[in-house]
Amino acid sequence: MAAAEHENHARAVRPCSYYQNNTKYSFFDTIGDLQKAGVLQDVVLEVEGRQFPCHRLVLSARSPYFRAMFTSDMAESRQKTVVLQDMDADVFEEILSYIYSGTLHVSLDKVQPLYQAADLLQLDYVRDTCSSYMAMNVDCSTCVDLYQFADFFSIDKVQNRSLHFICRFFSEVSHTEEFYSLSANQLTEIISNDNLDVKEETTVWEAVVRWVQHSRKDRLHHLPSILPHIRFNLLTSDDTAAILEHPLVKENAGSSEMRSLVGTSSLKGRVGMDAQEMVLLFRTIKKDTMKMLCMNPRSDQCIKFIYTHAQYTVSAATVTSNNDIYILIEESNQQALFRYIHLENVWEKKSSEFCFWDIPKHSLEDPEFTEYLVEVDGLLYYFAVHVTLPPRKRRKRIVMVLKKYQCSTGRWQDCSNVKPMPTHDEHYFNVAVPCGKHLYLITNTEMHRYDPSQDSWCKLTPQQTIPYPCTAVAMGTEIFCMDATLWKMVVYDVEADSWHEVQGWCSPNENPRHNPKLFVYEGQLHVLVEFHSPSRRFFEGSQNINCV
Repeated sequence: MAAAEHENHARAVRPCSYYQNNTKYSFFDTIGDLQKAGVLQDVVLEVEGRQFPCHRLVLSARSPYFRAMFTSDMAESRQKTVVLQDMDADVFEEILSYIYSGTLHVSLDKVQPLYQAADLLQLDYVRDTCSSYMAMNVDCSTCVDLYQFADFFSIDKVQNRSLHFICRFFSEVSHTEEFYSLSANQLTEIISNDNLDVKEETTVWEAVVRWVQHSRKDRLHHLPSILPHIRFNLLTSDDTAAILEHPLVKENAGSSEMRSLVGTSSLKGRVGMDAQEMVLLFRTIKKDTMKMLCMNPRSDQCIKFIYTHAQYTVSAATVTSNNDIYILIEESNQQALFRYIHLENVWEKKSSEFCFWDIPKHSLEDPEFTEYLVEVDGLLYYFAVHVTLPPRKRRKRIVMVLKKYQCSTGRWQDCSNVKPMPTHDEHYFNVAVPCGKHLYLITNTEMHRYDPSQDSWCKLTPQQTIPYPCTAVAMGTEIFCMDATLWKMVVYDVEADSWHEVQGWCSPNENPRHNPKLFVYEGQLHVLVEFHSPSRRFFEGSQNINCV
């Protein structure tokens, strides 16, 4: 009996461990309050003459650099004021804010000095966050600067992404001031890349000439080591002769060695020399399978990408003027923006998940919902039209949403929304199309234009020929619009604010299987249609439309 009582008593006093889930947040709140109140501070860090009172314990807990400084026999461990060299005061203030709060604020103008400070202070999270931020913000205007920075600090992720952009937009990038600041080794790495997107090898040579002439005295001696990376076998004999007679080559002491390279060059072609314009199509085959088609209407060549077991739906897609492919994917009423990285063959998330609508689309009764992702004057816009019939109402309610994507922050900004008139029509058709520096909305009965510079909409002359506009595309200063039957097509002149009708493509007895899609290919108007066919289920193709 006594043994049993002893066992029960042992169970009752058995020790247990408990973890407080919000300890991390309480800790940051507490030390943040102490820092703001200036309580228990025992060291002052001085950067560029500015003084920052701090806590040795907090600094040591957050940074291996400070831990080594304050727990060793270094002189700084005994000093009341420690001077930090080679650091910007504003940047250190941000670093200190992160140390005490756990929150890091990164911007394009601060990311490089932040990375440098984090590298010195051995703050891995800050360093990794800055690396990811730089990789996400590589574009034509930043690629050379980020490439040089990443090369110096050996940040492979950023360097590879920057090199990809330099190669892809080499013709534009090679005319910038940043390009002329490249070192000889960096220039050589770029022009020796097979993925250089140039149509002619002379583009590479001309870029080298501009780089040398930018600082001729200091760079001319690099030419013999750079010239072997010019692919002479891709040049015409006239182009080769012109290069060999160029003053930079003739004046160089190693010109004879450079001439001998001409006959031995056998390097393969650049990626841009085989590039061709293609039409991009997205289609959801079934719930978990998506297909992306790249089609050449001239040659009937078609490249197909099948994504199986995809847990998302592509709600909108666009190709920008820089040939960037963007898609909006949707899952559980949340959407995110992705960009396709061509040479890496991967999709990169550009924005976190967001919800454009307070009410999930799947919960609406018989909704008409249309979404667009378009580029207007170099910026991405999301435009959506939501049509419902409220209970006990005869007129449909139309709600429209327009948002602009901010590349610098990865966030969407609300724009002014158009307020169309309610409609009695059984179906509300709408087409949004960018043209020039504006976005145009064509509906059954109305025509609107959005001006991004003013963030405002204005009403224009509506078309009255097509009852149900289905597809539209801009070419020059005209917008071509067609209905689902392809019987009629109207053209809007954006400068004259006027419409005129042109001949359609189909005859009344033909039956397109799905809504057609107008597109411009090599400066000509085309339409993609699907037809019922007695010999097979359907046929996909495109047809050129001649307009007068």
